Amino acid sequence: MRAPRLVSVGNVIIDVTLRIPALPERGGDVVARDTGSTPGGAFNILVAAVRQGVASAYGGGHGIGPLGDRVRSALEAEGIDVLLDPSPNADTGFDIALIDDEGERTFLTVFGAEASLSSPHLASIRLGGNDPNGYDLVHVSGYGLLASTNAGVLAPWISTIAPGHTVLVDPGPLGSDIPGEVLASVAVRADWFSCNLREALVLTGAVDASGAATALRETWRAVIIRLGPEGCLVAVDDVVHVPGFAVEAIDTNGAGDAHTGAFLAGLAAGESPTAAALRANACAALAVTRRGPATAPTAAEVQQFLDSASYG
Repeated sequence: MRAPRLVSVGNVIIDVTLRIPALPERGGDVVARDTGSTPGGAFNILVAAVRQGVASAYGGGHGIGPLGDRVRSALEAEGIDVLLDPSPNADTGFDIALIDDEGERTFLTVFGAEASLSSPHLASIRLGGNDPNGYDLVHVSGYGLLASTNAGVLAPWISTIAPGHTVLVDPGPLGSDIPGEVLASVAVRADWFSCNLREALVLTGAVDASGAATALRETWRAVIIRLGPEGCLVAVDDVVHVPGFAVEAIDTNGAGDAHTGAFLAGLAAGESPTAAALRANACAALAVTRRGPATAPTAAEVQQFLDSASYG
């Protein structure tokens, strides 16, 4: 049987990063430093999976122009297949990632060609390849489930994904803006719902992580909530805390994406959800010790870290 791959129908965009001491007050200003631009979004998830040894492919949109060219070049450099032709009508979008002195990041997003998927685009994606018994893991970003982006075509396509493939939905920071009927439709097919603690609390109104996990399990088959250095919660039958690792974080941009990519890679390798989550915690811990969004470590680096780490 063909080895599973990760297929993301999320958004690969360009991150324009600015390091700042703190967010300015309304009407104020701060001086940025260490500016730069790199591919981000779903790119970070795909890179994390590839570096954990899982073949990956990008099934999202990308455009013509300099930003689209950068996206395709970066995907090719990481050995990630591009499944769709570029859109002839727009360039790829971008975001401004503001990273403060505590390592926290805040985004401003401008959508481009990645927000204009069509039903024919999605229908051309062949999950499982040519192997009738092949299986893939599908990553869905909440950015693509917004009414202003791809919800109208992406949600119906998700419902057609055959049993046997693993579907993970990550709502992202704009998860509360996804129409309720879209989330409900996607939840019928999704196998996993993956989010950070802030997103979980906003979406559920719960007061703590355990309560949020329990509330989310009323809708989703299985849930993983990222807790930063405290690790994560995995809720399948029961809510299980998977410990994290204490490191000196210098840049949290892309940490959640590294976690998600490594978690999916663990599932692809046949690991249990808790084992995959522990590997993902280690991957994210290493990623935040490096500057830049696509800083996921290799499988060998993660294993060496796990072999020597103390669990928190």
